[in-house]
Amino acid sequence: MAETGISQRQVAGKLGAPSSDGRRREGSARSTPSGIPLEPFYGPGDLKDGDFAEQIGYPGEFPYTRGVRANMYRGRLWTMRQYAGFGTARESNERYRYLMSQGQMGISVAFDLPTQIGFDADHASAFGEVGKVGVSICSLEDMEILLEGLPLDKISTSMTINATAAILLCLYIAAAEKRGVPPEAIRGTVQNDILKEYIARGTYIYPPGPSLRLITDTIAFCKERVPKWNAISISGYHIREAGSTAVQEVAFTLADGITYVQAARDAGLDVDGIGRQLSFFFNVHNHFTEEIAKFRAARRLWARIMRERFGAKSEEACMLRFHAQTAGSSLTAQQPRNNVVRVAIQAMAAVLGGAQSLHTNSMDEALSLPTEGAVRLALRTQQILAEETHVAETVDPCAGAYAVEALTDEIERRAREVIEQIDGMGGMLRAIERGWVQREVQESAYQAQRGIDEGRNVVVGVNRYVAKEETPIPTLHIRPEVEREQCERLAALRKRRDGAEVAARLSRLEGAAGGGENLLPFILDAVKAYATVGEISSVMRKVFGLYQEKVEI
Repeated sequence: MAETGISQRQVAGKLGAPSSDGRRREGSARSTPSGIPLEPFYGPGDLKDGDFAEQIGYPGEFPYTRGVRANMYRGRLWTMRQYAGFGTARESNERYRYLMSQGQMGISVAFDLPTQIGFDADHASAFGEVGKVGVSICSLEDMEILLEGLPLDKISTSMTINATAAILLCLYIAAAEKRGVPPEAIRGTVQNDILKEYIARGTYIYPPGPSLRLITDTIAFCKERVPKWNAISISGYHIREAGSTAVQEVAFTLADGITYVQAARDAGLDVDGIGRQLSFFFNVHNHFTEEIAKFRAARRLWARIMRERFGAKSEEACMLRFHAQTAGSSLTAQQPRNNVVRVAIQAMAAVLGGAQSLHTNSMDEALSLPTEGAVRLALRTQQILAEETHVAETVDPCAGAYAVEALTDEIERRAREVIEQIDGMGGMLRAIERGWVQREVQESAYQAQRGIDEGRNVVVGVNRYVAKEETPIPTLHIRPEVEREQCERLAALRKRRDGAEVAARLSRLEGAAGGGENLLPFILDAVKAYATVGEISSVMRKVFGLYQEKVEI
């Protein structure tokens, strides 16, 4: 203000005098996408009452508003983990090797739809979907090819898989063991978040009860056998992609987390041990300050939930560690090169918000799976942020910014209110069964789209600054032969393997599923005999049944 010769007092007079709490109510008709009013500017009176240590504190200290590590990126950069997978295991392996050669720090596996819902490539329900939105994995043979040549004892691997998460984790463990890498040495994350599938994505198989059993079995198994592996990544990303606001993303994700912790505790697991195995997965959308504040609010709220609700004593159990991915739903098919700018801004918000790992979307993803050139540019975006902006050299540089701290407080407050509302319904499972969560997301999505259609929410190249002619960009095409080739490999595998041994191990799994034993050892035993994802899923379908959504009116 000094440069223009206008004082803060004069500005306040133009915009409306501060109220008793220091906020300027007049002249502020704008809000974040979550509906949080945005003041023309912020000052000390906009911050929530409370001392510094309680609300903001220091990095690496409870309630972790400023990050889960004291030195954050000064000690170690976020993991640059580009989500990839398409076609066959061989084709995806080539993409992973390429990304590693370009400086990627870990791999993130996208699976095709049949793999996600427990069908082999030769199943009738898989027709037309094999290898389309991710890689087709039917057996240990496929997993071995997928991971060929990758240093499994040195990298971390994230697998976006939910209903069949326990199976894919066992396939990974078995493949690593065949390479001489013990389970104790592998690092990574399996998403394993079924509640958000019921809410937003739909790739569920079993009813909630058996699904939660598989999750708690995986948590217990990893605690004992795969200690460096995150047994669940509680995902708000897909809830946000379905249309939720930032506040809803935080509230619904943490409410899912509460359900998982409670289920694990009910199964006899230690809360502090559970907390150390949890990770989270969030979206990064376009509203720069709201997104930064969202991450800070989520960390603080989760720390308080773990300590106040569950009595966690371990500092690590209270830390919300998260992976972030830029917003796929914000990408446009129109003027797709504009997506490079969107992704860069979103990535900066994730870094300023303290992400532990990050995926940056490619500019062509509104049109197809990414090409090699597009995914390289997306990776370079992260590398430029890390190496050229120097933003990683200061821990939580946004701390103390009046606007960011005010938004952090307000997002935390509103998210807590939503969680309390869910508690009043009997918890997240009951809220999902009633269809309440789904309706809330759908309403937010409708209002956002209505804002775009009416021109109130500007999308450059779509409803403003529209180009009369579009310049095409290269896109990736999945080979039509992929499905036939995968089915042929699967048929050959079934002929080579010991069918009697496979049947015996599947029978033991069926017996365990009908009882109370941890299912992971039985699944691992089956995959080592080259039982397929579809065969194992079918055994559990037989015992557990299928989930059919029933929404109360």
